[in-house]
Amino acid sequence: MEKTLLLDAEQIRQKIRRIAFEVYERNFEEQEIVLAGVSGQGTVLASLLKEQLESISPLRVQQIDIRIQKTDPGSVQLNVDPNELAGKCVVVCDDVLYTARTMAYSLMPFFQTRVKRLQVSVLVDRNYRRYPVSADFTGYALMTTLNDHIDVILEGPETGVYLR
Repeated sequence: MEKTLLLDAEQIRQKIRRIAFEVYERNFEEQEIVLAGVSGQGTVLASLLKEQLESISPLRVQQIDIRIQKTDPGSVQLNVDPNELAGKCVVVCDDVLYTARTMAYSLMPFFQTRVKRLQVSVLVDRNYRRYPVSADFTGYALMTTLNDHIDVILEGPETGVYLR
């Protein structure tokens, strides 16, 4: 199947840097922020966003991982005790927001404790929702059909966002 390049590596870097500035602008009064990457490309996005935030702001940035099984999204786990996040601002990061199902489940662990603020960051927002979750920070928004698929590759020589 043929694929079309939507964003190349440099464009992705620019989008992530812009997201970093937006995150900082909305959280500039904080001492620390937590980036929670959804397993897979969301974890890579959180890592790249962490690098950018640390280069442009004095914020201490903690990165954590959200492990979620796509086949059983009810089994969501964090690699930290949720109680350690009490009173902190958390930004959940994922590569693509489509139906918002994965994101809705990824937010669940943060409801177990009293985080100060919970925000969502995505590289690509497909603007099609089945769940009432929207992104606070978006790199690229586009309308797609149900038959379209977005591939995000954030590491290696094939780095890019592709439509197929």
